[in-house]
Amino acid sequence: MSHFSAVLLFALFTSIVFGITQRTEPKSMIRFGTYCFVLFVGGVVVASWLMWAIKH
Repeated sequence: MSHFSAVLLFALFTSIVFGITQRTEPKSMIRFGTYCFVLFVGGVVVASWLMWAIKH
């Protein structure tokens, strides 16, 4: 398993938990979970580019 696939798996499961525990209606659970997933993956992509830029 690569680092990126591990990040995707972590983001998926964490977003599911956040969506279920932080919202009460099913539609808002899905929207919030999706929002959290996008933020997790986007944050990792930005952080990886920053680390690459610092190294070079």
